[in-house]
Amino acid sequence: MSALTSREILLGVTGGIAAYKAADLCSKLVQAGAAVSVIMTESAHQFVGPVTFEALTRRPVCTHPFQAQEHFQGEHIGLAQRAELVVVAPATAASIARLANGLSDDLLTTTLLATRAPIHVAPAMNCDMWDAPAVRRNVAQLREDGVRVIEPEDGWLSCGQIGKGRMAAPEVILSALESSVASLSS
Repeated sequence: MSALTSREILLGVTGGIAAYKAADLCSKLVQAGAAVSVIMTESAHQFVGPVTFEALTRRPVCTHPFQAQEHFQGEHIGLAQRAELVVVAPATAASIARLANGLSDDLLTTTLLATRAPIHVAPAMNCDMWDAPAVRRNVAQLREDGVRVIEPEDGWLSCGQIGKGRMAAPEVILSALESSVASLSS
């Protein structure tokens, strides 16, 4: 039995090419026995559709802060309170900057600010972006704030460059989440 069995996981999907990997991660979470809710940013819709996640989770995908689907006190509050663990995959440079600076301009960022659950981010971006001083500062701030960063991997990037910036494999993210839950239980 997985450490994720019967756990409420919130998966935030942001608008990067690695969003297609989020569907695989979502499937693996469900197969591990987790109950998964998905928040997609507007830009995530440019890469993958909500129907994919709804089919995998058997739950509605949330996108708009004022469109109540399950939680009538506000989706950001209901989802934040229900979550036992949060993972943002992929976490773009923009989403990392928003979270590091406490900006809440969409459903995902307002939910991240409202939750008390452990937050994990799996960055995905161009290698030059990953090395940019502003991104490094924002990642350092997230770590200081207690956010767990699942390091991006080296390899071929969609831009054609080779370097560090590709989102960690879904299996690596799953393992990090299982370790996190195990540490909460002990």
